[in-house]
Amino acid sequence: MDIQLAQRVKALTPSTTLAITAKAKEMKAQGIDVIGLGAGEPDFNTPEHIIEAAYESMKKGQTKYTPAGGLPELKDAIIAKFEKDQGITYKRSEVIVTIGAKHALYTLFQVILDKDDEVIIPTPYWVSYPEQVKLADGKPVYIEGKEENEFKISAEQLEAAITEKTKAVIINSPSNPTGMLYTAEELQALGEVALRKNIWIISDEIYEKLVYGDHQHVSIAELSPELKEQTIIINGVSKSHSMTGWRIGYAAGNEQVIKAMTDLASHSTSNPTAPSQYGSIAAYEGTQQPVEVMKEAFEKRLNVIHAKLNEIPGFSCLKPQGAFYLFPNVKEAAKLTGFADVDAFVKALLEEAKVAVIPGSGFGSPDNIRLSYATSLEALEAAVERMATYVKEHM
Repeated sequence: MDIQLAQRVKALTPSTTLAITAKAKEMKAQGIDVIGLGAGEPDFNTPEHIIEAAYESMKKGQTKYTPAGGLPELKDAIIAKFEKDQGITYKRSEVIVTIGAKHALYTLFQVILDKDDEVIIPTPYWVSYPEQVKLADGKPVYIEGKEENEFKISAEQLEAAITEKTKAVIINSPSNPTGMLYTAEELQALGEVALRKNIWIISDEIYEKLVYGDHQHVSIAELSPELKEQTIIINGVSKSHSMTGWRIGYAAGNEQVIKAMTDLASHSTSNPTAPSQYGSIAAYEGTQQPVEVMKEAFEKRLNVIHAKLNEIPGFSCLKPQGAFYLFPNVKEAAKLTGFADVDAFVKALLEEAKVAVIPGSGFGSPDNIRLSYATSLEALEAAVERMATYVKEHM
C-alpha cells in the first residue's frame, strides 16, 4: 500500500529533546555511563497525599467518565488557587481541565486559529509552540529574546512584529528553556501593546511555583481586568507537584474560548483521567510543604551548578530565576574545541564525554544548550566536571 500521510504531519519538526533523550537511554541500555541532563520533569516522586487521594477515589468507584471540561470540584480547586495566588477570580465556565498543559495549548490553538493566522513566539521558545501553531494551520512568527535582555522581548519588538494577521502572542514566565521571569512592569508594557492591537495573550505559567531568590512570579492577567479578559492562562500540576505522568493541565480565560475548547475536547479526548483529577484536587487543597521542599532542593542545585558552569572555558550562563533549566551560551566552547556549530559540540559531549544536553537550536537559539538540574546534585557536579574536562582536553 502506498502510504500518504497528511501534509500537516509531514511539516512537523522532530523534537530535539526526545531525540537526545532516546539516544542517551539507548547508550545507557548498552551499559554506557551516560549522565542525562535533558529531563523536563522533577526527579521527586508525586507527594504521598496526592497518590493516596487518587487511590481512595478509585476504591470508591470514581473511575468513570467525567465532564469533558473536567470535574467541577477540580475546577473549584483551580479557581481557589487563582484567587489565593494571583488575586483573580474565574467562574467554572472560564476553566477547562485538560490532559496536561500541552493539550490545553493544542486545543487553544485549534479553536482560535484559522489558516495563516499568525502567533508571535519569542525565542528561545519551548519546542512545541511552533509545531502546535502549524498543526492549527497557523504561522509562527519569531521575535528574538536577546541574551543581553535576559532572553526577554520588549514592547517595541512586539509592536513591530504585529500584522493584520496576528492573532496571539505567547508569554512563558518562568521560561522553558531559559528560566527567566518577566517583571510586572515588563508585562504591563507588553499587555498595553496587546490591548491596543487586540490580540490574545497566551500566558504559559506552568513553572510558576518554581521561582528562586527574591524573584516573584507575576501573571499578566492579574495586572488589570482588561488584561485578564484578553489573556488565556495555561497551567497544570505537572511541574509544581511533580505529576508529569498524571497528565493534568488547564486553561483559564474568556468564556467563549473555553467553551469552544471544551466542545473540541468532547469530540477528541472525552475527558481527563478521573483518578488523576482527584489527585489534582488533593494537590491544590492539601499541604504545599512537598512543593517547598522540592523548590529548595532545586535552588540549592542551581546555586552550586551555575557557578561551576561559568568556570568552563567558553561557557557563559545567565543565572535563571525560575523553572529548573540552565541555558548557557557555548558558542565559544564549540569553537575552542574545533566544532563548526553547537549541535556538533553537543553530539560530541554525548558520544565522548557521556553527557546528554539539549542543543539550543531546538529552542530557536543555536548558540546555547539546555541543561536540566532536575537530577541529583552528585550527578550534576559529575556532568559539569566531564564537560569541563572535555573542553580543556580538546582546546
